[in-house]
Amino acid sequence: MLLHLLAYAALSSVVTAASLQPRLQDGLALTPQMGWNTYNHYSCSPNETIVRSNAQALVDLGLSSLGYRYVTTDCGWTVADRLPDGSLTWNETLFPQGFPAMGDFLHDLGLLFGVYQDSGILLCGSPPNETGSLYHEAQDARTFASWNVDSLKYDNCYSDAATNYPNVNYAPSTSPEPRFANMSHALLQQNRTILFQICEWGISFPAGWAPALGHSWRIGNDIIPAWRTIFRIINQAAPQTDFAGPGQWPDLDMLEVGNNIFSLPEEQTHFSLWAILKSPLIIGAALKDELTAINDASLAVLKQKDVVAFNQDALGKSASLRRRWTEEGYEVWSGPLSNGRTVAAVINWRNESRDLTLDLPDIGLQHAGTVKNIWDGTTAQNVVTSYTATVAGHGTMLLELQNTTAVGVYPRDVFGESSGQTTTFENIYAVTTSAKYTVSVYFSQPASSAETISIGSNANQSIISVQVPASSTLVSANIPLTAGSSNTVTINTSIPIDAIHITAPNGTYYPCTNFTLAGSTTLTTCGSGYCQPVGSKIGYISPSGTAKATISATTSGSKYLEIDWINNEIAFDSSWGWGSNSRNLTVTVNSEEPVRIEVPLSGRHSELFGPGLGWWDTATLGLLTSGWKEGLNEVIVGNVGGDEGFQSYGADFVGIRVLD
Repeated sequence: MLLHLLAYAALSSVVTAASLQPRLQDGLALTPQMGWNTYNHYSCSPNETIVRSNAQALVDLGLSSLGYRYVTTDCGWTVADRLPDGSLTWNETLFPQGFPAMGDFLHDLGLLFGVYQDSGILLCGSPPNETGSLYHEAQDARTFASWNVDSLKYDNCYSDAATNYPNVNYAPSTSPEPRFANMSHALLQQNRTILFQICEWGISFPAGWAPALGHSWRIGNDIIPAWRTIFRIINQAAPQTDFAGPGQWPDLDMLEVGNNIFSLPEEQTHFSLWAILKSPLIIGAALKDELTAINDASLAVLKQKDVVAFNQDALGKSASLRRRWTEEGYEVWSGPLSNGRTVAAVINWRNESRDLTLDLPDIGLQHAGTVKNIWDGTTAQNVVTSYTATVAGHGTMLLELQNTTAVGVYPRDVFGESSGQTTTFENIYAVTTSAKYTVSVYFSQPASSAETISIGSNANQSIISVQVPASSTLVSANIPLTAGSSNTVTINTSIPIDAIHITAPNGTYYPCTNFTLAGSTTLTTCGSGYCQPVGSKIGYISPSGTAKATISATTSGSKYLEIDWINNEIAFDSSWGWGSNSRNLTVTVNSEEPVRIEVPLSGRHSELFGPGLGWWDTATLGLLTSGWKEGLNEVIVGNVGGDEGFQSYGADFVGIRVLD
C-alpha cells in the first residue's frame, strides 16, 4: 500500500479494580469536554469575582453555545484544615458566598460546575497549605455531590507516602493508579454523575488504565507559556492517539489561546492540534475580569466552528502522525471524521511563511472532491494527488477533505484523458522509486474477446504488453514509477477503462540483527513479544555510534524507508526547559547527506513499572532517502547531529523496510 502510518505494538492494559466499569458507559464525555479553567492565567490565586466574571463571559461572548460549559476553579480555593466533621470547605475570604452558591450561579447561566482536588495530602500550589483528598475520598465525593458538582479535576501532588509526600515526584514508589481508582470508585457511589478528569501527568502511562476510571487523562507534564511546549506535548501524544474514544480522551492540558503568549498562527496551530487529537478544549485565558479581556483575534480562534466541530465529531477518532520532515521543518497529522470526511494538519515548524504541499497519499487518499482550508477560509474543488497552500510561520494548514477516493485508486474520469484507443493517466503518485509497482486496470465492461494491450509509464519510458482474456474485467502488470507525483501511465486498448489501481511494492525488511555495530552502539534482546517485529534492538546510538548494513536494490533513485524505532525519553523535569519527548535518528545511503528524523515517543507502557519500562514498544515512521544505486548499497543508521540536541543518544533502532 502507498499509505504509511505510525504502527505501534499492541498494548495490554490492566484494570486493577474489576468492579469499575469504563466511564464511556455513563453517558458523559461522549465528545471531549469543553470549558474554562482558572489556572493558566490566574495560577493558584482564583477568587469568586474572577470565576463569576469569566463564567458570565462564556455566555456573553457566545462560547457556551459552542460547547464551552465546564467552569473549573483550580488550585487556591480551599484551606489547610477540614471542618470539625472532616469535610472540605472553601476559603471564605476568596469565596464569601461559598461553593454551593457558585454552583447555583453557574447552573443558572446554563453552565456546569467544576471543582479541583488532589489525590495527595495537599493540593498542588501549597503552601499556603490546602488540604487534599488522600484518605478522604468517600467523604469528599459525597461533599462534591451535595454541592451539585458536575466535574472533578483530580491532581497528583504531595501523594507519595513512601518518600514523605514531596510536592512533585516523577518516580514514585508505586503507581498512582490506585489513588485515582479510589476516588473514581467513590464518585460512582454518588447519586450524581460527575465527570472525572485524571491529572496524573503521564507518570505511569495512564492511557493504559485511566479509561476505566475517568473520562480524560493528562498525557504529560503541564503546558508552559512558550512555543516549544507544543512540540513536546504532541510528541507525547503520538503513541496514544488510538486510545481516544467516546468517554475517554487524552488530555493535552489547558489552552493558552488568548494569554498573549503565542502569535496568531501559533494559536491556530495550538488549537488545531488540540482539536483534531481529541483533547478536551479547556480555555485557560482571562475572558473578562476587572483588568483583562480576551482580544478579538484569539476569541475568533476559540470560536472557529469548523475546528470545534472536528473536536466534537461524533466518530470520536483522533488524528495521528503520518509523516515528519525534520530538516525541512514540517509534518502531517490526519484522521477520520464522520460521514466519510478526513481532517489533515500540515504544521510549519519554521518561523517563516512558505508554500507547503500535502501529498494526499500520505493521509490515505488519492483525490478529494472538496478541500476546505480552514484558516485560509478558502475551498478547492477536484483536488488530485496533492494540495499546496501558503502557511504562515509556525502556522498550520488545516484541511477538511470530502468526497474522497482511497489512496492508489485512479478513476478514469478524474485522472485520465482518452484519445482514440489511448488513455493517459496523470498525477500518479509513487512513494518510492521502483520497478515493482502493480497497476491493475479495471474495465468498464468485459472484454468481448482476447486482446493484447500495452501499458507504459514515463519512468524509463517503459512499455509492456499484457494479455486480456475474453470476458475479463481486470488485468494487472508490474510497471516502474519514480518517487513523486509527476508519473503518467498510458494504456492502449479498445476495451473501455473505468479506473486503474496502483499498489506500491511491499519491499524487504532488514532487522537490526543484520547490521554491523560501531562506536557506542549495543544490541540487546527484548522481552518476549516486544521490540516487534524483531525481538531485539540497537541502543546507545551516540553521535559517533552507527549500525551499518549492505542492502541490494534493483533500481537506482530515491527509496522510501519505513524505520522501526523505540523512544521513551519522557520529559518530566526537563519539560520546563528544552525537553521535547523526542530523540534523533539519521539514515545515510552511500555517503549521501544523512536524512534526519526527530522521532516522538513510542512507549505504550509505564516507564516506571511496565515491561521494558516502555523501552520495548516499537513505532514506525517513513522517510525518503536519496543516493540509491542498482546493486549493493551501504546504509548507515546513526545519530548525526545528536550532540546538538537535548538528549545526545538517539532513538533505539529495530529495523527498516526498504521499498524497492
